[in-house]
Amino acid sequence: MTTTLLEKRTDPGVPGSRTPEAAGRPATRWNTLRRTARRHRLALRIAGRVLLLVPVLFVISVLVFLLGKASPGDPIKAALHGVLPPDAVADLQRAYGLDEGVVVQYLTWVSSLFTDGGGRSIINGSVVFDTLGTAFGNTLILTAAAVVLSVVFGVLIGTIAALNHNRFVDRAIMLLVQIGSNLSVYWFGLVLIWLFALEWKVLPATGMRDAGGDGGVGDLLHHLILPAFSAALISMLILARFARAGVIESLESDYVRTLRSQGLPRWRILTKHVGRNVAPLIVTTTGLEIGTLLSGAVFVEFVFSWPGVGTDLMNAISAHDFPVIQGGVMLVTVVFVIVNLATDIVADLLDPRLRN
Repeated sequence: MTTTLLEKRTDPGVPGSRTPEAAGRPATRWNTLRRTARRHRLALRIAGRVLLLVPVLFVISVLVFLLGKASPGDPIKAALHGVLPPDAVADLQRAYGLDEGVVVQYLTWVSSLFTDGGGRSIINGSVVFDTLGTAFGNTLILTAAAVVLSVVFGVLIGTIAALNHNRFVDRAIMLLVQIGSNLSVYWFGLVLIWLFALEWKVLPATGMRDAGGDGGVGDLLHHLILPAFSAALISMLILARFARAGVIESLESDYVRTLRSQGLPRWRILTKHVGRNVAPLIVTTTGLEIGTLLSGAVFVEFVFSWPGVGTDLMNAISAHDFPVIQGGVMLVTVVFVIVNLATDIVADLLDPRLRN
């Protein structure tokens, strides 16, 4: 009886043949090597992005420093003109190093970011980062709430529009998204105050807590609703557009059509397969929108009297307190850069196509 080629390759009694277990070892070893190489490439990519932060932060620090120098006149005289005698103003100028060269002033300021809490306020002499610390925590609370609202409602609106593609619901949603994208955050905040605080009197207009309240989480959330929705508006609509486009593209792919033909439930296709494909896009877009939320928080905090960095920066600009202005701008910018880095890393981990 003749021996087939398959039997010869797998029969231990035939010279040169291999058992199925032995035949699978090289493939298994090769797959292990490929996975290890992918992990190393991903680790090197992440390390390269982290190292890239050094020149990026250097350029940012130079721009922030020059921003403080761009204002006309002497900052000490602008902040304390008529408050202190000329001799005291001259002493403050020397204390803040304004009589030194620009390079020396820059190096002194950068050193103060690491050793002296960002320097001292001209107005009250307090440490800049101590002044901004509590305010920045309040800004993070507002920004985090806005991010959650943007993601939840943006993805929900975009998914509903995608599931009704080219129908009335889709067209109506996209029309509202187009109109809402052109609204001003400042104007939208005033409209929310007028409706919910002045007309219907169901939500507070300003502040972070009631003066006579218990100061608990419920009181905080009660005050957080209006400013968070105001800050989240633009990002929510942008996320809705991206979510709609991503869901439509995924639903029209051959892979999802095959799953439909196999009778897989629609909810399972959406949650397990479509959601997995759209997740990296949502994560990346959300990370980019955090910068918009941080910058928009400046106006939102002003409208709702929210005690955050935006309010402190507005007060510092009015008082010409340049150390607080520089420290606040630097703090927000550094957080924005770090969040973008973290977003890129998470997107790489979620999307195998980016990893490879």
